[in-house]
Amino acid sequence: MAQADSVAAIGGAKGAVSGQAPGAGGYLDGLNAGQRAAVEFGVSPGAPAAPPLLVIAGAGSGKTNTLAHRVAHLLVNGADPRRILLMTFSRRAAAELTRRVERITARAMGTAVAAEALTWAGTFHGIGARIMRDLAPSIGLNPEFSIHDREDSADLMNLCRHGEGLSKTETRFPMKGTCLAIYSRAVNAEEPLAEVLRDHFPWCLRWEAELKRLFAAYVMAKQAQNVLDYDDLLLAWAQVMADPGFAAHIGDGWDHVLIDEYQDTNRLQARILTALKPDGRGLTVVGDDAQSIYAFRAATVRNILDFPDTFQPRAEVVTLDRNYRSTQPILAAANAVIGYARERHAKELWTDRVSDRKPALVTVNTEGEQARHFVDQILADRETGMRLKEQAVLFRTSSHAVQIEAELTRRNVPYVKFGGLKFLDSAHVKDLMAMLRLGRNPRDRVAGFRVLQLIPGIGPKAAGRILDALDLAPDPLAALADVAPPPRAGADWPAFVAAMTVRAGWPGTLSAARAWYAPHLERLHEDPQARQADLAQLEAIAGGYASAEAFLTDLTLDPPDATSDQAGVPLKDEDYLILSTIHSAKGQEWKSVYLLNAVDGCIPADLGTGTQPEIEEERRLLYVAMTRAKEALTLGLPLRFYVTQQTRNGDRHVYAMRTRFIPGEILDRFEARHWSPVQGEATPRPAPAPIDVAAQMRAMWG
Repeated sequence: MAQADSVAAIGGAKGAVSGQAPGAGGYLDGLNAGQRAAVEFGVSPGAPAAPPLLVIAGAGSGKTNTLAHRVAHLLVNGADPRRILLMTFSRRAAAELTRRVERITARAMGTAVAAEALTWAGTFHGIGARIMRDLAPSIGLNPEFSIHDREDSADLMNLCRHGEGLSKTETRFPMKGTCLAIYSRAVNAEEPLAEVLRDHFPWCLRWEAELKRLFAAYVMAKQAQNVLDYDDLLLAWAQVMADPGFAAHIGDGWDHVLIDEYQDTNRLQARILTALKPDGRGLTVVGDDAQSIYAFRAATVRNILDFPDTFQPRAEVVTLDRNYRSTQPILAAANAVIGYARERHAKELWTDRVSDRKPALVTVNTEGEQARHFVDQILADRETGMRLKEQAVLFRTSSHAVQIEAELTRRNVPYVKFGGLKFLDSAHVKDLMAMLRLGRNPRDRVAGFRVLQLIPGIGPKAAGRILDALDLAPDPLAALADVAPPPRAGADWPAFVAAMTVRAGWPGTLSAARAWYAPHLERLHEDPQARQADLAQLEAIAGGYASAEAFLTDLTLDPPDATSDQAGVPLKDEDYLILSTIHSAKGQEWKSVYLLNAVDGCIPADLGTGTQPEIEEERRLLYVAMTRAKEALTLGLPLRFYVTQQTRNGDRHVYAMRTRFIPGEILDRFEARHWSPVQGEATPRPAPAPIDVAAQMRAMWG
């Protein structure tokens, strides 16, 4: 493609609405002072592109509305919609932004700038794909390349893994999903492989040389098959932008570049943006450093913290600190929590929504009591007119929700869970449940097929032959020891037989099954530690049942619906409670929010306290959770947690402490309460009476 043709493809002819004067002025009247400053900065008819602008948009401050008005204001003042690049992190967000722009311009000019006119509105990866297709002949790509999704990429990685002989190593080599995650992290974070392994995948450090060889083979395979993966869409774009000529050629296609959720960008994306607009002119980024919580996707808070000083002169910073979501007591508590952040763009969220209801810190004895109390309160609020879907229970990781899922199921409260499958639908939990079912009923072929194929060397045909042999035996479990396993499964077979035939009572049989499954869990899944936590919780729940039969019946008689982000909502209920990880809750809001396990070890997570940046991200996670609440916020503080890895006769619980992110100095922003089944309701905890310790010490010695 000739360079002039490529520029036309990227930008289009200038002046589609050029010369339009602002309408009768009312389209900006609904904005507050901060929003209006962000919308109007550097924009006037005939003026050159504005200097770089950073809009720090606090939680609930009308970020999307502000960004849509800025785009509309540019159009009203003569900007060509085809020369505006608007990038977000989801197609849904891009579509919503363009619809709002259409409505605002219709109000401002009497005729709408159709959403379709904003031809360059989309996601980073979508825009990257279009650019790569346009420039393909000039950069050595076949324009007919195909794009692999994550599953396709993992499968190709696995083919390369086999081709390099890495699936036949004597010791465990990372599975395809882990290999792809390592590759993706190195690409997006622009970090050397050694650093990625050291900081994020330490159990894979010994395989550095082999992983380099694998990734080289993976890149060669993609090129040979004319495919790009998800990460290539950014990587190829960034590599093109490293050439000053190409960078200028592409950047000149747009007069204005606007980026939403800038705190969620990675280093590769930041490099692309600064190459597009080296002097920052026409560049607007919107985000909130206090809501930067996606480091596990290689996003870095440094992008938004360092943005103002990236350009000379320094970028303008406009702060949106008026909150339209939460009451003032909730904001006061959230401000106090984030106020301890080591480094941030300073802001103090405020609102005119007055209330005398402070966020509640409710101490309970156990996670089970926390679940019972939260469900009591949720149902009580429902009786006063607050629908279930106006309430949400948030948690740091999915394993924290086990007890409340069980309580909701027991009390027939419908719910939808975001941030992964329901606990009982996750693969590792289903594996362990299948072992229990097979132990209870060895003729259960569905359970048998699932369990047997967990053993290396046993596929569907071998599993079928083993199950056929068991069907002919009068005592199938006893017959397990006499079955001749496939040769490749021989080393693992005796341990499996021992786990299935153990006579340990209940829940000892579950403990034995879990002990056998542990090494297979590490072999089958790339995130074994989080999954081990799920199985520990499953064992804790099992301890509350008198028998395996009662446990299996209660948990599987009415199987839960799958409720991942893509699975929708239960059709049988018009109202349902929301359960969500904090990560999945970002951008959402509810009248009443309950946060599980606001204690050290859960938030911050044990695995999130290795470095100061990790601790700071955990602090931001708590802040995000708190700022989802509109009217009521309740944080649960269980005193005791079920734990594993204790001595055989040792304590099975440990004591927890309130999260370090709510130190004593800010407790006055909360209402502290205690709840126990004996009291039946949460009661305020009175302050202790003053004591004279010195006098007591003197009295001891008379």
